[in-house]
Amino acid sequence: MPVHRLNHAVLYVRDVERSVAFYREALGFRTVMAFPGAAFLQAAGSDNDHDLGLFEIGTAAGPSEAGRTTVGLYHLAWEVETLEDLEQAAARLAGLGALAGASDHSTTKALYAKDPDGIEFEVSWIVPAALLTAETIAGRAAIRPLDITREKERYGATTRGGVGVSITV
Repeated sequence: MPVHRLNHAVLYVRDVERSVAFYREALGFRTVMAFPGAAFLQAAGSDNDHDLGLFEIGTAAGPSEAGRTTVGLYHLAWEVETLEDLEQAAARLAGLGALAGASDHSTTKALYAKDPDGIEFEVSWIVPAALLTAETIAGRAAIRPLDITREKERYGATTRGGVGVSITV
């Protein structure tokens, strides 16, 4: 019985309303259900019941020490369909002061950002399998700065990204 995909993620946050507003503005998520201290959000292009759950633990909560002094989740990664979408996400995240970095992993093009509680997430575009070359696959050994303009020229601004690890479906 193999696992098919990640269904949703749940985050503990200081202020649910603030986090809902952020994920709505930054990534276009919409609230599908909420009650005091909790909200369930769905990504705009998703047909999933919900993609992100948020549970409020209060403003006195300390920052996550995962990766510094404790084990824990490093980040979540959300996938976009096109490099044009990735470029728009970069602009929105930068405008919110949330963009923390952008990397070219050869087969994936990634933005890194932090939500209001400092929880890191990734927004990525995956090179479609039909466009993979031996050079692209070998390039995964290094991480380079992302140049979205160059990647749009190379792959096309509206080319639909790959599925998963750039496999054909």
